[in-house]
Amino acid sequence: MDTRENKRPTIDDVAQMAGVSTATVSRVLNQPGAVREALRKNVLGAVARLGYVPHAGARALMLHRTGTVGAVFPTVDNAIFAQAIDALQRRLALSEVHLLIATSGYDPGSETRQAVNLVTRGVDALALCGFSQHPDLLHFLQKRGLPCVHVMVHQPDCALLSVGFDNAAATARATRYLIDLGHRRIAMLAGITQFNDRAAQRLAGVRQALASIGLELPPARVVERPYGLSEAREGLRQLMAHRPAPTAIVCGNDVLAFGALLESRCMGLEVPKDLSIVGFDDLEMASHLQPALTTMRVPTETMWSTAADRLLATLAGETPPRSTEVEVALIVRESTGPARRLPPAAP
Repeated sequence: MDTRENKRPTIDDVAQMAGVSTATVSRVLNQPGAVREALRKNVLGAVARLGYVPHAGARALMLHRTGTVGAVFPTVDNAIFAQAIDALQRRLALSEVHLLIATSGYDPGSETRQAVNLVTRGVDALALCGFSQHPDLLHFLQKRGLPCVHVMVHQPDCALLSVGFDNAAATARATRYLIDLGHRRIAMLAGITQFNDRAAQRLAGVRQALASIGLELPPARVVERPYGLSEAREGLRQLMAHRPAPTAIVCGNDVLAFGALLESRCMGLEVPKDLSIVGFDDLEMASHLQPALTTMRVPTETMWSTAADRLLATLAGETPPRSTEVEVALIVRESTGPARRLPPAAP
């Protein structure tokens, strides 16, 4: 039996078919911009015909890079992170860098293990969500000198590389909008704040806005739930069970707001006549619901593309800005309206 057909093609085979040296083949594959277009097409044609795949380990040893970036997301079961992965991957691909992803389930221990696994597999840099990593992971990355960008947060006084926005300021803005509509009984349907600095900051923003007019956010008007529709519906029922019931609810993200809208309808509440609801993220579905959702718009694609740019710049030996802020915007739609006038007190 002739085994030559099963033999994997080598760089020598590519060079022989293209009529060039192995060094030229290597330049075409690793530094395509340094090779004339005609020569590059010739070599790449030979690569395609032979089905040649460069040895990743040898390439990494030669370049001292693997051409990969790792990212640890809390979950992929959320449209905002799906958009983030897409934006990050597309931007890295323009520089022929590949993305490897892992998920942590909002668990800092799992995030540490997944990040270390990615580093063990040779990623050249990491993208992480927020600043709430375990100190051991931050120490590990610092000792290795591995480029790392923290996304979805903005703290200009922090020494870590970051791209994002002020989560507290964003929900404070949404809360002030409700205050301007006359609402005073405002509640918060938050994500789980433990191990999630973005969720904690969004809750803090609601407190800050209410404090600015001399009001508090009572414990009964704060419910934390995982980011899911059924959990959000349960949270809405819990908030509305307390008396006096809130007239407006700020939600930690759009998924929680979607669940709140669904449950409001089941409870016979008319939005926004009986209850105003504000989301966070501006997912595509937000504008298609009835009523359409008022929400804070996060420029997800811009934010994660910029995060990729910061990592690529660092890998190229440049010194990018330590902190980059992206602008969020309040998008007013149909799910918010003036507070219902209360009947006058009995004489």
